[in-house]
Amino acid sequence: MKTVCGLDVHKSIILMCILQKNGGIIIKEYSTLTCDIESMFAQMQEYGVEEVGMESTGIYWIPVWRILQGHFDLKLINPYFIKQLPGRKTDVKDAQWIATVVQKGLVRGSYVPGKQIQELRQFERRYVRLCEQSTRIEQEMDRQLHRCNIQITNYASKIGSVSVIGVVKGIIAGESTAEQLEKHVHGRIKGKYKEKITASLTGVISSSDRFIFKQNIKEYELILEQQKECLEEMSKLCDQYFSKELQLLCTIPGIQKLSAMIIIAELGVDLKAFVTSAALTGWAGLRPRNDESAKKIKSNKITKGNKYLRRILVQCAWAASRHKNCWLKTKYEQLCVRKSTRKALIAISRKLLVIIWNVLTKQQVYKEFIPKVNTEKRKSQVEYYRKKLQDLETA
Repeated sequence: MKTVCGLDVHKSIILMCILQKNGGIIIKEYSTLTCDIESMFAQMQEYGVEEVGMESTGIYWIPVWRILQGHFDLKLINPYFIKQLPGRKTDVKDAQWIATVVQKGLVRGSYVPGKQIQELRQFERRYVRLCEQSTRIEQEMDRQLHRCNIQITNYASKIGSVSVIGVVKGIIAGESTAEQLEKHVHGRIKGKYKEKITASLTGVISSSDRFIFKQNIKEYELILEQQKECLEEMSKLCDQYFSKELQLLCTIPGIQKLSAMIIIAELGVDLKAFVTSAALTGWAGLRPRNDESAKKIKSNKITKGNKYLRRILVQCAWAASRHKNCWLKTKYEQLCVRKSTRKALIAISRKLLVIIWNVLTKQQVYKEFIPKVNTEKRKSQVEYYRKKLQDLETA
């Protein structure tokens, strides 16, 4: 047995429980201020703590982890695996239970990447949130345009296209007639829809609409600038620390520099924590769950996992399914015959993650898979279907 510590971390307090080798129990409460966390750290050293376990509660565990990292064997535990029974739950009992399961080795720690990956992940997740905000503002501008009965978004490729943004800026500048606003529309759109464009730009615009548009454009341009800054920081970190892995990932169909940077931010480059590719797909939430009762499978839905990684993998899988001369494209088309397109896309995402695991683990470029054709099996299949066809014709 070894001396361990369990921490029940909250927003403003931390419950510490130390279990000693001789069976002694020390329980103390600390605040989450840095000075108190440092006092707790000194207390742990005084009692000879070797291993520390804590729940992954929101972001409250992060400052505690940063202060204790490098001094103890830290274990971040998923709360789902140490859930207490209803009616027997208090903060003190939670801390005692965490210390108990750590001392007896009943749980495994969650995957926590190194410092550079954590910094890269901060930039990447900030970029994802900014993309969501820019989409929200685009939708708001679309609603405002429809209030003015200007329906150019019905004919543009997307709400945030150059033509739509140009029309909005024209409205802000005081333009109101269809002839004035039509100058901002791309020639390809005008050539395709002709007189419909002029009709779609004829609307009723008030001063309050211009005020709203002006605020929307200011916010939109600020977000785009912040997105650019986040991408620059991500690119600097990747070029400095992970340039080789970035090049390796870009050899996989459907993955380009941006998606490769996001994958590195979420996965890291050292995949020792994932012994097999199956362990990685389970962690990402791309593996069917085990939900069986009385020999009946109740659900085949994928499990919960890293939503940021899963999102980019689905996007990459969609790109790979449109890639020419690609095995993933062929596989996607085969799966679509017997599954829905969504399920097929998830299956391709899982295969893409297995490829990523092999590329990063073996440090080798991706080589296109060439399926081997069994001529004897193919002949027997052809003969089988020929007989079936003859039976149908004679029937």
